[in-house]
Amino acid sequence: MTENTDVVVIGGGYAGVMAANRLTQRGDVTVTLINPRATFVERIRLHQLVGGTNDAVVDYREVLGEGVRLVVDSVTRIDAAGRGLELASGGRVGYDYLVYAVGSGSADPRVPGAAEFAYPIADLEEAERLRPVLDAASAAAPVTVVGAGPTGIETAAELAEAGRAVTLVCGGVLGPYLHARGRRSVAGRLARLGVSVVDGPDTKVTAVTREAVRLADGRELPSEVTIWTAGFGVPDLAVRSGLSTDALGRLLTDETLTSVDDERIVAAGDSAAPSGLPLRMSCQAAMPLGARAADTILSRIAGEQPSPLNQVFAGQCISLGRRAGIFQFAHKHDVALWFHIAGRPGAKLKEFVCKGTVKHLADEAHKPGGYGLHRVSGGTKRQELLQAKHGEATATAEPAA
Repeated sequence: MTENTDVVVIGGGYAGVMAANRLTQRGDVTVTLINPRATFVERIRLHQLVGGTNDAVVDYREVLGEGVRLVVDSVTRIDAAGRGLELASGGRVGYDYLVYAVGSGSADPRVPGAAEFAYPIADLEEAERLRPVLDAASAAAPVTVVGAGPTGIETAAELAEAGRAVTLVCGGVLGPYLHARGRRSVAGRLARLGVSVVDGPDTKVTAVTREAVRLADGRELPSEVTIWTAGFGVPDLAVRSGLSTDALGRLLTDETLTSVDDERIVAAGDSAAPSGLPLRMSCQAAMPLGARAADTILSRIAGEQPSPLNQVFAGQCISLGRRAGIFQFAHKHDVALWFHIAGRPGAKLKEFVCKGTVKHLADEAHKPGGYGLHRVSGGTKRQELLQAKHGEATATAEPAA
């Protein structure tokens, strides 16, 4: 009689759902997904929730395979030695293999007043808290968005298109990932929407008050509603559980996404740090990592050697309100190219990507094993970076002559 294998996935985001669905390929594998919410959150639409154009949630019945058991709860500790999970509800769940896909959230701003007076929007609850605050503010109330990565740009554009008076504080460069041509395109669209962009080396925020945002160059910007999008952090579950992590708290793994501490634990998504060289936090990385994590476990169950990570990137897609957007193309190793698609075609492509992420998950739920983007080669760049990192570590370890 074939022995059953229990696999538990912590986290029901893009990586966790992909992994859970893919693991149902085998009939002798029982898959449990533990997530604190009963609905799937489209994080790439949270700026739309803030702007009132989308609720950013999908019923798990649309994206999760029928063979996956959903447990709505939070994991408070991983007992790796005992292969068990302690839950916030007081229960305990055992496992044979574990997928660590807890995702990311808002980073501690460490700026005076930011925690008290600024509103982060990295998760559903944060975005839902901000929505009524904006509704209560007058249309002319000054709104300041801090952080000029994709979330900050998208939020500023969404609110400005709705008629809000928005200032975007970059703390440096607008859209750091973007190529110079793409950056000019985004700046032009923001200007047409009426967004005041504050960028440059001295535009880091030094303090937030109830009515203003102070910058390093001494300026004080009036702000009735301050939205904080600068930086992401990860949950400290791995740290609290005594597992090896990088400085940010992401679980350290090898190139098969297996924990350096325990081959029964694999990681995927924003909370994974393969070989200490984590990928860019994004759903673009999360879903292939989820598929790779599942494949690693399935290979081990079958007594086969798991394949290593070989990630490919297409670029970065940013919405600029409902009528414009930009798709910034990139080298396979995630460095921006000069080419981009902007304007209305960019908006259509962004929406296609948003719908496509949900479709990928739904397709994998209906036909486990059908997803294959994680097998597309990312080229040799990662191997070169790993070799360089190994060389630096070796040089550091060698005693001086």
